[in-house]
Amino acid sequence: MTLLLGPLLRHVDETSALVWVQVDRRARVEVLGCSAETFEVSGLHYAIVEVTGLAPDSRTPYEVHVDGEQVWPLPNSPFPGSVIATRGPATEGHQRVVFGSCRYVKLADPKLARQYGLDALDAYATRMTQLDPSLWPSVLLLLGDQVYADELTPQSRRRIAGRAERPAEWPDDEIVGFDEYSGLYRDTWSDPEVRWMLSTVPTAMIFDDHDVRDDWNTSGEWRREMAKTPWWRDRIRSGLAAYWVHQHLGNLSPAELAADTTWQAVRAADGDVWPLLVDMADHADAEVGTGDDAHKDVRFSFCWELGRSRLIVIDSRNGRIVESLPRKLVSDAEFDWITDRALAPGDVDHVMIGTSIPWLLPQVISDLQAATEKAGNSGGRLARAAEWLRQEADMEHWPAFGHSFNRLADLLRDIGRAHSGRVAPATATVLSGDVHHSYAARAFVHGHEPGATGVYQLTCSPVHNVVPGFMRVLFTITWSRLIARASTRWARDTGAERAGVAWEKSAGPLFGNLIATLELNGRAARVRFERPRSASTLDDVANVALTPLAPPVDEPVPAAPAGR
Repeated sequence: MTLLLGPLLRHVDETSALVWVQVDRRARVEVLGCSAETFEVSGLHYAIVEVTGLAPDSRTPYEVHVDGEQVWPLPNSPFPGSVIATRGPATEGHQRVVFGSCRYVKLADPKLARQYGLDALDAYATRMTQLDPSLWPSVLLLLGDQVYADELTPQSRRRIAGRAERPAEWPDDEIVGFDEYSGLYRDTWSDPEVRWMLSTVPTAMIFDDHDVRDDWNTSGEWRREMAKTPWWRDRIRSGLAAYWVHQHLGNLSPAELAADTTWQAVRAADGDVWPLLVDMADHADAEVGTGDDAHKDVRFSFCWELGRSRLIVIDSRNGRIVESLPRKLVSDAEFDWITDRALAPGDVDHVMIGTSIPWLLPQVISDLQAATEKAGNSGGRLARAAEWLRQEADMEHWPAFGHSFNRLADLLRDIGRAHSGRVAPATATVLSGDVHHSYAARAFVHGHEPGATGVYQLTCSPVHNVVPGFMRVLFTITWSRLIARASTRWARDTGAERAGVAWEKSAGPLFGNLIATLELNGRAARVRFERPRSASTLDDVANVALTPLAPPVDEPVPAAPAGR
């Protein structure tokens, strides 16, 4: 019996936890006396074990047994034992959320390894082994591009080139099949230090474009062009099925998992469930309805309750509505669900909204994206030029979806108000990645009074990737306050509608491989960005206290980020 991948510790609450594994054959997997049968996808075998009966605020060591044989910890492991740390009253006000995105797999080729630099997550995990467990993260949030299905390592290219049964129409430089996707996940999660960290830190995750393909769902035109390729249908089915198996299942609470209709069908099936996942993927990919009624039939957004903090993660990639107007990052129905979770009853000190792409960018880029959207809705040559720019220059973040940008602004504004007698949260943060530079920006949302909830955009990208020199220059320039003022005046002249939001940089732009930590202690909050200096050490390159709103010394110039 071989443990191919995992264990991954996923959703954890006060008395239960989910543990995910991949093994080499059909079997029963056991953790702390709780067990689950594997399910089969395209000849591959997975299990997710719901561990119950845990005590609140406890730290319980665990092993993984498969058909009675211990497979984890690995023999002669140099790492501390894996544990499940439950939530509870004693820790409800203290959270340490580690986050980042864009993590390319560790490279064997020395030249490529030097080019990509040190993996920030790997260095963090190595340092973590030397720390007291009380200093370990309470959540690891991976914000997209965990696997690169369209940018393959030499090892991945060799692996797919050696498959005689691979259809001739499939590209030889991109992943298409489910089993090929499984190989990518094994590559990225098998690094020993990171594998140990994933076994002992509850991990939430969402995808971004490279998990499927660069610029995935940029626009309706992009979708129509991809649909013409002979291999795209296989690709999107495999990508969404692989995401559902490897990432989505563990984002759900045990109650949500039990209520998931696809999961119910998978658990009831006898044999390979690939046809069930094809059906799920087809429904997840298709846009249903038009206009205000347009939606997706599968929701990948999710919410974790973390004591006196709340984490809502938005699927801003597959959830997009781009085949009808207005274009949206998620449908109105899904945003209603997000709003209900963000404003749910209960005293909450901090609300975190995870989205793979940033809400707030350098103001000049935000203005350009808003103007591109406005031009794209005008028709004719201008619309065609806007579509070209949208795809070629990656003009596809929140400001390029003005309807969604404004809804998020309204939601953050509403989070900052007291509701039904409860005190407003101290902070509301938007955690993101994608843009290959890192920064903290403070938002000034119209209508907030001094002392109200502090609103911040916190972006950490990449964790392990290459940042071209021209991008460093571009982002350094576009964060200039002088350029922002000129850009805002230009945006006003274009007629782009305002969302009552302005923002200014608190830290950054920071370049190179980084990992970020959001520390929440009572109503206090602080974000720290760290860069790996060696395989086990990281340097603190920015450290920002996040505070409730106070009158700024110099009122920032309001941006005009988006039009509806």
